[in-house]
Amino acid sequence: MRSLRVYVLECLPVPDQAMGSAMPSTNYHLPLSGIVLAGGLSSRMGRDKALIPVEGVPLLRRVCDVALSCIGQVSGQVSGQVYIVTPWPERYVDILPETCRVIQEVPLPEQTTPHGPLVGFAQGLAHVETDWVLLLACDLPQLKAEVVQGWVKQLQQTRENAIDEKSRYGIALLPRNPKGWEPLCGFYRRQCLPSLTEFINQGGRSFQRWLAQHPVQELLVTDTRQFFNCNTPADLEQLEIQD
Repeated sequence: MRSLRVYVLECLPVPDQAMGSAMPSTNYHLPLSGIVLAGGLSSRMGRDKALIPVEGVPLLRRVCDVALSCIGQVSGQVSGQVYIVTPWPERYVDILPETCRVIQEVPLPEQTTPHGPLVGFAQGLAHVETDWVLLLACDLPQLKAEVVQGWVKQLQQTRENAIDEKSRYGIALLPRNPKGWEPLCGFYRRQCLPSLTEFINQGGRSFQRWLAQHPVQELLVTDTRQFFNCNTPADLEQLEIQD
């Protein structure tokens, strides 16, 4: 078993940068990091879905590889990092790319149980140094690197062509579905951490309710199969039938 560097975050710090700060020069490629969340209990699946192989590759590793293919470059140099946020880093030590950093999700003060993806995202976001981050769930078996790379280009164009306050200062660029936003497959500004921390400290745990408080732009997506996730054995059977 190879060793793995694990970073433990004891609290949710608030960065000094205020929301709405200037974006990097458009003469550069967009600096971008990635966060992959692997904190679900997989209770409906009956086994750890992050380790389920799809085409011979564990789901978590597949999603990490997609994220790695999309992180930003500036002047030919990699400018971002991919972080995996999980309460159980030891489970995944043998399947993760060595270039990824693992953030051990920790309980909030005076609590001992998992808190869901919103808290995991906040704990990962506290480590991000780029202005934008790609957030992905670990259970997206049909996510394709070339498709997400196209989304990155859309993000870059959105920033360059910002003509109003919503597009200039929106906290996220996310796909929509009939029920709301797809919060675990899109882009967020690092400067949203203060508002996210405040929302969590007030007891909030819902991505949809937090996003409803802020301007969010829609990521235009033509292939909604990218969002198919495996929550149950039936989902897995459906995936195998599609393949």
